[in-house]
Amino acid sequence: MTTPSCPEPPARAPSVSHSITVRLEVPAGGSAVGQLTSTVEAAGGLVTALDVASSATDVLRIDLTAATSDTDHADAIVEALVAMGDVTVKKVSDRTFLMHLGGVIETATKHPLRNRDDLSMIYTPGVARISQAIAKDPEDARRLTIKRNSVAVVTDGSAVLGLGNIGPYAALPVMEGKAALFKAFADIDAWPLCLDTQDTEEIITAVAAIAPGFAGINLEDIAAPRCFEIEARLRERLDIPVFHDDQHGTAIVVLAALENALRVVRKELATARIVLVGAGAAGTAVLKTLVHAGAADVVVCDVDGVIHAGRPGLDPSLRWTAEHTNAAGLTGSLRDVLPGADVFIGVSAPNLIGAADVAAMADDAIVFALANPDPEIDPALARQHAAVVATGRSDYPNQINNVLAFPGIFRGLLDAQSRGIDMDVLVAAADAIASTVSPDELGPNYIIPSVFHPEVHELVATAVRDVVERSRA
Repeated sequence: MTTPSCPEPPARAPSVSHSITVRLEVPAGGSAVGQLTSTVEAAGGLVTALDVASSATDVLRIDLTAATSDTDHADAIVEALVAMGDVTVKKVSDRTFLMHLGGVIETATKHPLRNRDDLSMIYTPGVARISQAIAKDPEDARRLTIKRNSVAVVTDGSAVLGLGNIGPYAALPVMEGKAALFKAFADIDAWPLCLDTQDTEEIITAVAAIAPGFAGINLEDIAAPRCFEIEARLRERLDIPVFHDDQHGTAIVVLAALENALRVVRKELATARIVLVGAGAAGTAVLKTLVHAGAADVVVCDVDGVIHAGRPGLDPSLRWTAEHTNAAGLTGSLRDVLPGADVFIGVSAPNLIGAADVAAMADDAIVFALANPDPEIDPALARQHAAVVATGRSDYPNQINNVLAFPGIFRGLLDAQSRGIDMDVLVAAADAIASTVSPDELGPNYIIPSVFHPEVHELVATAVRDVVERSRA
C-alpha cells in the first residue's frame, strides 16, 4: 500500500450537490479501509458514508460516499483513491445525476383503478357528467378538477439560476425541482412548462392558452426586462394569480429578513437609509416591496451608477425607480453613496464592495450580499464591520431563500381561490416569515427561518388567505 500524493484542497467547500459514491474493492485483511477516509479528506473531500456492500475471504467491496466541490475535484479524489495501490475502483456514481434520472416528479391517481366500476366513474362514461356540469358552469372546474390545486411553472429558459440563457431543455430539470418543492412544502401539484420561444407575445399567448387548467401561474427564470411586461400583461388578461418568483419571491424574503435585522440593531424601516445595488428583475421587485412596506430613504445603483431623475437614457422601469427613490438627488457610484448607510442590499454581481466600504457605513450596519454563488462581498469580510450579514448561500447563516415564500403564498392563494395577487399579499407573506423567528431566537445569526421550519409555510399560507378574503369583504 502506497501513500498517495494528494491534490491541494479546493478553495470552495465540499457540497452534497457534488457528492459521489465510489464502489471499490480492497484487500480484506489490509489497512486500506482505515486509509480511505484520510485519503479523501487529505484531497479536500468530506466522507459522508462508508458502507461494506459485500465481503469475501480476501476482498471487501465498499461503497464510499463523499461530498466534493465540483466535477474536477471529484475526479481528483477518485485518482487519489486509485493511487493508494491495493484499491480497485469499480464504479463512480454522481448522486445528483442519479437523482435526476427520469426526472424528479411524477403523476399519480387519487383513486385506484381496480375494476370496471372504477374505470366507468374515473373515465368514460361517467366523466361525461362532470364535463357537462362544467360546461354549464365553468367555475365548477375549480371544484371538480385538478385545477383547484394546480400551478404552472413557466419558463423560456432565458435566465436560469446563475447559468444565464441556456434554453428550455436545460431549464427543465430546474422547473421539475421547483415543482417538487411545491409538492413537498405546500402539497400543490405543479407542472413544469418550458416554452421554446423567447418572444414576449408568443409567451403571453402560450400561457394564456394553457391557463384554464391551472389556478395559478408561477413565472420562472425569464430575463429582464421582458419578464416585467409578460407578468403585467398576464395579470391583466387572466383571472388567476400570476407570480414571477425571481422578482417577488426574492423581494418577500428580503423584506422578512430586513424586518428582523432591523429589530436586532433597533432601527426602523421608515428611517433607515438603504442602498440597493441591482435594478433588474429581483432588484426592482425588492425596491417596490420595500417602498410599499414603508421604506422612505432608498438609493438604487446599477452598472451605470446611481439612478437619479437627471440621468439620461432611463427605460420605464428605471424611470419609476428614479421617481420613487433618491429624494436628495445623489449622483456618482455605489461607493459614493454607501458611506453612512444603515443597510446595503446587493442583488447584482460578485465583489462590488470591500471591508472598507462596510466600515464606512453607519454603526450597526446591515449587509445583504445576495449575488449567488459569489456575493457582492465575502461574508467573512462583511462581518468584520457589519452587525448583521445575510447571503443567498446555504453555507452561511441567514440564507435569503425564495423557497421560504412561494409554496405558502400559492397555498394561500389557491385556498382562497384568488383571482390575482397584489402588494398587500407580498407584505403579509413577509411579515409571516419574519414572525416565525421568536424574540428569544432572534439574533445577528438568525434573522430568517429555515425552509424546513415546521410552521413557516403554513403561517405564510394563512396570512395570504386572510389578506385575500379581507379584500373581498
